[in-house]
Amino acid sequence: MPGEGMAEEPMSAYTVTYERDASGWWVASVRRVRGCHTQGRTVEEARRRIREALALFVKDAASADLIDDVRLPIAVKRAIREYTTLRKKADAEDRRASAAARRAVRALREGELKMSARDAAALLGLSHQRVHQLAHE
Repeated sequence: MPGEGMAEEPMSAYTVTYERDASGWWVASVRRVRGCHTQGRTVEEARRRIREALALFVKDAASADLIDDVRLPIAVKRAIREYTTLRKKADAEDRRASAAARRAVRALREGELKMSARDAAALLGLSHQRVHQLAHE
């Protein structure tokens, strides 16, 4: 039987809500575990402390997955969503550009041209070291 204050059934995942209070501290609360909350000057500090607080209520706190629910104003959420979307697109374009750079390096260094790494680098706007890396990827 669980000790006093312990939840009846341990769960493997807990959702933690983080909200900014009037003094600027982050208050972390575990949903579905009444009375389990703490605070920190940063989200990271509150995140560390909430696991300690959760250990007072459940046995599996050390191994449990904590799912963050950081409460932010709508405009901030929108800005984060826009950044995330654009970052994913930029990462995809970076992968495409890297593949194109590898193809260009092979075309310049192999075949009929057999250019030096320095000449290929000058044409591609890369360092000769990067041309060597691309040639060996």
